[in-house]
Amino acid sequence: MNFRKGRPREDLEINLIPFIDVLLVIVIFLMVTTTYSKFTALQITLPTADAQKALEQPFEINVAVDAQGRYAINNSRIAARDAQGLADEMQAVLKSSGKSDPVVIINADALATHQTVINVLEAARIAGFPKVTFTAQSSSK
Repeated sequence: MNFRKGRPREDLEINLIPFIDVLLVIVIFLMVTTTYSKFTALQITLPTADAQKALEQPFEINVAVDAQGRYAINNSRIAARDAQGLADEMQAVLKSSGKSDPVVIINADALATHQTVINVLEAARIAGFPKVTFTAQSSSK
């Protein structure tokens, strides 16, 4: 039985609100899961130098830092744990050598804390040694 005989059929229309909601969720999902590549700002080629080796090697103070935060100066373990104690030890090594203007070389373990390395840098500043460098192990691939 058709009770709606005299009435015309209603036009069907698509409800866009749920469709827009689904699209917004998809856009948010894509924005969150997208990975971005980081490009270097400058492409540089480092210069090369054809210089002769220095005839006189500067005096070196090798400061080693292990993973437990212990220090050694020129392969001799020291008891100092703070920057002032390290500075005193480095100045004592310099006085015993009779040289001047040393280069402080920091040999830090890969697992050494950042603070222990900063203590060595601070000790070099306190002792008045402006030349500081780090050693690194080259990767053999």
